[in-house]
Amino acid sequence: MISETHCPLCGGSAISPYCSDRLRSYLQCAVCKLVFVPPECYLTRQAERAEYDLHENDINDPGYRRFLSRLMLPLVARLTPGARGLDFGCGPEPALAHMLRESGFEVALYDSFFVPDEAVLGASYHFICATEVVEHLHHPERELQRLWSLLQPGGWLGIMTKLLRDPEAFANWHYKNDPTHVCFYSEDTWHWWAGQHGAGLEFIGADVVLLQRQA
Repeated sequence: MISETHCPLCGGSAISPYCSDRLRSYLQCAVCKLVFVPPECYLTRQAERAEYDLHENDINDPGYRRFLSRLMLPLVARLTPGARGLDFGCGPEPALAHMLRESGFEVALYDSFFVPDEAVLGASYHFICATEVVEHLHHPERELQRLWSLLQPGGWLGIMTKLLRDPEAFANWHYKNDPTHVCFYSEDTWHWWAGQHGAGLEFIGADVVLLQRQA
């Protein structure tokens, strides 16, 4: 039985069961196609922070830098030299921001757990990065809309998140097993979101989404 809830991305109430496992149930919105867990499955903020404290993301780890390059390289190819950006959800070691600064870009930092500097959310940017962030958001429409509002005309929102394929793949997908992952996006979801905001949309590989705010 579906608990009384609405889609956290589009607010729609046309939701249906998508999958379940021994820990959680998953719902899908008929409008934007987001797959999400109901709010009663969310971790407390303290438990969520404890999960993040287990992560080891070393700025100097070549493998981690290659991973981040999957977003960084196509994004940088679309930026003008000296562009100013925001690393949203940067974590305790802002490796992507470090790499972007090495390439000559100015980068502000924000993370609600590790760098809660609300002042940077009052500025405007040529680009914003959200690397392995959007799957954690309890209020994705509110947060994505806030980021979109910070972009200058022609600016880019670069997102890295694993893209949902189908229910069969989802059932065995390791990505859903992280208890902090509560929203799962497909290409259809991003097409819907881009259409709602008049955004240019590009997919790079299986986990990078680039959205451009029209000039």
